[in-house]
Amino acid sequence: MIIVLGLITAIMGVLLGYVYNVTKDPIAAVQKEKINKAIQEVVPGFDSLSESYRVAALNDPDSLTFFDCYKNGEWMGTAVETFDKNGFSGLIKIMVGFNTNGDIIKTATLKHSETPGLGEKMDNKKSDFSAQFSGKNPDTFKLTVKKDGGEVDAITAATISSRAYCRSLDRAYQAFKAQKGGVQ
Repeated sequence: MIIVLGLITAIMGVLLGYVYNVTKDPIAAVQKEKINKAIQEVVPGFDSLSESYRVAALNDPDSLTFFDCYKNGEWMGTAVETFDKNGFSGLIKIMVGFNTNGDIIKTATLKHSETPGLGEKMDNKKSDFSAQFSGKNPDTFKLTVKKDGGEVDAITAATISSRAYCRSLDRAYQAFKAQKGGVQ
């Protein structure tokens, strides 16, 4: 009995390793394509992109991923992959585009586990919640929900998710400002 169970375990371990090796490259390709689509969405019109680079988030051990976008060789904006770990259901990841003045061009939700019908409305395919950030400069637009004294209309019945979204945008902006030495 022990030999049979050991054999089954070994065979399953080998199969699991094989399946992992076969699927890891396609999964990575799909993730890269999702990131590229998000960059195109938040900084439209660029014709070339820098290699991604990591920038330390202020007051946080984690870092953010930056993608500088260029048109005709001239920097036109930066897409920043940002996050907040304290959404209602945990981690949310967002891509936000900033123009050379530091204004938010657009945002796109990359990943979340928020409540269907409520917090999931942060996704621009589900509602227009994210549209209120377009064209706003975080230096003059207070990135907190109105309930907390800010200027952001929270998602109804999803204030925690809305706060997490705002914190992730602010985290990205603070890192963007520090990285770009202010803005042009």
